[in-house]
Amino acid sequence: MIYVFKTTVDSKSKLEFANALLQEVLPDALWNFDLEDCDNILRIECEAEITEVALKNDIFDCIELE
Repeated sequence: MIYVFKTTVDSKSKLEFANALLQEVLPDALWNFDLEDCDNILRIECEAEITEVALKNDIFDCIELE
């Protein structure tokens, strides 16, 4: 499955935190951020089901796009 999220990742420090979080939560997934997009898009490709709750943290927000 491919999941697409709108995020508030808009700085290098948030990006580093997000990558560390994703590595911990979804070690077998592939992901990338598009910080050139106005919605700071995060795309995740993995076999597991992902929800916004799984990515909840105090550093950045994300909302799944449909």
